[in-house]
Amino acid sequence: MLLVIDAGNTNVVCAVHDGKGWRGIWRIATDDQRTSDEYAVWLLTLLQHSRLKPTDITRSVIGTVVPAALYHLRRLCRDWFASEPLVARATLDWGFPIRVDRPDEVGADRLLNALAAHRRFGGPLVVVDFGTATTFDVVDDDGGYVGGVIAPGINLSIEALHKAAARLPRIGIGRPQAVIGRSTVPAMQSGVYWGYVGLVEGLITRIRAEHGKPLKVVATGGLAPLFAEGTTMIEQIDPDLTLDGLRLLAERNPAPVLPRDRTRLIEND
Repeated sequence: MLLVIDAGNTNVVCAVHDGKGWRGIWRIATDDQRTSDEYAVWLLTLLQHSRLKPTDITRSVIGTVVPAALYHLRRLCRDWFASEPLVARATLDWGFPIRVDRPDEVGADRLLNALAAHRRFGGPLVVVDFGTATTFDVVDDDGGYVGGVIAPGINLSIEALHKAAARLPRIGIGRPQAVIGRSTVPAMQSGVYWGYVGLVEGLITRIRAEHGKPLKVVATGGLAPLFAEGTTMIEQIDPDLTLDGLRLLAERNPAPVLPRDRTRLIEND
């Protein structure tokens, strides 16, 4: 079975795929100080709950936009699952060209979303990921990654608004019934929700005009269903797009070999 680890700025998602489907998907808050042993205590408990054993894991793959977390996640795979993880990088075989000026600067999650979205929905398309940042990634007919847009994420905007304006409270995210708020909280909720709907619609309109081709719109991320309610531009929702991208990347690339002398490898991390 394949252990998939997607380490984002907000959450680390671990999942196990048995070749037919996901046996379990679990999340823990991202903390770059969390050790491999702490990850293991958490993950092994969840595996046991799903009637899985560490020896069931035969391969592992990691995608991360948090470099400081990579060392401990690698140690998790090596020490607890006897597996040298494949780490998602632009230099791997993605099965498509990366048509940007500096491929090594593109976040692994964006390439993984492009890989999975094109495999499932075809192209050309744009993937909107409602994560810590809200990203828009454009994929060509042949699956080639051609660039995109990075905007502040919804939760970041809410937190910034609360911290920068002394009298504005911290609010939750929801779809308000009216655009015009008649008190502070509804007004803030409207600004966040409909403001981001406007951001999505405006950027997709401009991306389509600049790209010059009809583009399908696929959304992923935990908030994708909520924001899809407010616009007809989002045509498909896939909350597990990044995990599927990691699975597909592992299928395309050979498994790294775990050397007998693990200490040498660990020292070079």
